[in-house]
Amino acid sequence: MAEHPTGIPIQLEPLVTRILAPNPSPFTYTGTQTHIVGSRDVALIDPGPDDPAHLDALLRVIADRPVVAILITHHHRDHSPASRPLAQATGAPIIGAAPFAPDYEGGRSDSAFDRDYAPDRVLAEGEGVRGEGWSLWALATPGHTSNHLAFVLPETRALFSGDHVMGWSTSIVSPPDGDMGAYMASLEKLMARDDRIYYPGHGEAVENPQRLVRGMLGHRKQREGQIVRLLAAGEPLRVSDMTMRMYVGLDPRLIPAAERSVLAHLYDLRTRGMVREEGASWTSAT
Repeated sequence: MAEHPTGIPIQLEPLVTRILAPNPSPFTYTGTQTHIVGSRDVALIDPGPDDPAHLDALLRVIADRPVVAILITHHHRDHSPASRPLAQATGAPIIGAAPFAPDYEGGRSDSAFDRDYAPDRVLAEGEGVRGEGWSLWALATPGHTSNHLAFVLPETRALFSGDHVMGWSTSIVSPPDGDMGAYMASLEKLMARDDRIYYPGHGEAVENPQRLVRGMLGHRKQREGQIVRLLAAGEPLRVSDMTMRMYVGLDPRLIPAAERSVLAHLYDLRTRGMVREEGASWTSAT
């Protein structure tokens, strides 16, 4: 991990500094990347987990500069918990994604979500904040989560894409809060833009964003096609059966996430009248 040092500020461009949190995992890659935007005054995007070392690193980089806002793309536990001690230390408001705690089947709350997230202000699309020589504006990109936002820095045509578009992997879409139809629509929305660069929550900066987004759309359509072909054979299949056939050689630690993405595709296909659910199995509706 030497090439991915944590706690070290990396200047990506004059207005943008990145600091990597020490939380690598199969789901976070090298860790969560906090972005600091501005020079004389600043905003922080996704302060990450409530880790004392990461918080200390952020406060060292901020130094004595005013913090205009702490912006949250979505409140997964690797993105938003540090917002609270950071707000306490700086007096800055927490703004961005709407708060909620989705409940899954059987009343089980989604453990990925930061249940204590409580923003001072929720941003709708087109709302944002300004500092000296910079501004950040919310762009609704639901799909990975229903409340996911990206943030646009128009001064340099940069977009902070959170987990909607990452620099190392496609995003997990986990129902019921994750929605494949919304995710695909959000990708199409980004395709219509002309952003110069993406700064994701995980992975390196994306310097040709439209090419990556086009590839992600193609990848998801390929997965959808795999499901349609598997069910067209006529045999009812469980999600686990389809996942094992579609994700050959996948790291076993990622199989549950892959199953959630397959389920998200099935829900989307069901909405479009292409598949139907029969107990614990799925069949073609055509």
